[in-house]
Amino acid sequence: MSITNPQGFRAAGVAAGLKSTGAKDIALVVNDGPQFDSASVFTANRCKANPVLWSQEAVKDGIVKAVFLNSGGANCYTGADGFQTTHAVAETVGAALGIGAIDVVVCSTGLIGLTNDRAQLLAGAQAAYDALAADGGAEAAQAIMTTDSVSKQVVVEGAGWSIGGMAKGAGMLAPQLATMLVVLTTDAVVPAADLDTALRAATRISFDRLDSDGCMSTNDTVTLLASGASGITPSPADFTAALTQACTDLAMQLLADAEGADHEIAITVLNAATEDDAVEVGRSVARSNLFKAAVFGKDPNWGRVLASIGTTSAQFDPADLDVAMNGVWVCKQSTPHADPATVDLDPREVSVTIDLKAGPERATVWTNDLTHAYVHENSAYSS
Repeated sequence: MSITNPQGFRAAGVAAGLKSTGAKDIALVVNDGPQFDSASVFTANRCKANPVLWSQEAVKDGIVKAVFLNSGGANCYTGADGFQTTHAVAETVGAALGIGAIDVVVCSTGLIGLTNDRAQLLAGAQAAYDALAADGGAEAAQAIMTTDSVSKQVVVEGAGWSIGGMAKGAGMLAPQLATMLVVLTTDAVVPAADLDTALRAATRISFDRLDSDGCMSTNDTVTLLASGASGITPSPADFTAALTQACTDLAMQLLADAEGADHEIAITVLNAATEDDAVEVGRSVARSNLFKAAVFGKDPNWGRVLASIGTTSAQFDPADLDVAMNGVWVCKQSTPHADPATVDLDPREVSVTIDLKAGPERATVWTNDLTHAYVHENSAYSS
């Protein structure tokens, strides 16, 4: 289960000294071809890290031959020197591989405002190149972890081709277009334009619907590389379905590892006038600290759900809303229904179903509860 499962890829994860623990902190993923098509999506945050600014330019021609990733520092708001460090990393990777720096995507994760040691990064890039292996995917996935408690990897098998993926993230999961750092690989033959279409379709209903804490990162990047090494061209529908499966699997792994969470919450909005309405309602509930705190306290407080619905611009009748929690319809026609005491919130997985009675569309948004451990993790993280 790794990004090196598809043919045509090598990867490595090494320690360069960026983390005080001495853990792996540099990852490198290389596409050995024969094709080098790619697609990427990035954070919609207007405040973007230096690696994102570099990589947005690097991917414009649809060709990416390598992805360099470091944990231990986000290289965000580190000035012109920080951008030069990103450029130097791309140059070093390119020189080692005999490719242009512009074909190297660079990703960083960690604290904003922390200046990464350039010498350590460049030495780490060379060490990662030296360690590249066809079975190096697991080490690469470990190297991009920050507050993650486990590495996140996935493989989806097609008919003679496959997709591999790795991700990191345990907080700041409220993206538009992408989430945290994700690298996806495939040995299918898929042109860059088709990769872009498939990736945007897949992220729209996977990473885009993951809203752990309402906070959008400055570094979010999802990059998809296609080597074409299998020689097989799947149908666009088959490839998109497999890619969506891979992205959803990774998104659920990110949710399961959310910092300090006790519950994973799926908020499904039914019978909305539009899909956008369904997403807006689901996201509003997902971002309600009152609701999330209630779930942490195992309190099926459906009033907090209705209050969140009312802050949206979605079409609905405020006097005719239904809400279920873990299958129990605690609210019908915006009035009390089943006894909330019958709702069991002990299991880690929690479902909330909202019926807007306004149309045929639906959507699910995923979040987690607000816990003491989450507050502690994010108050002590910088130290």
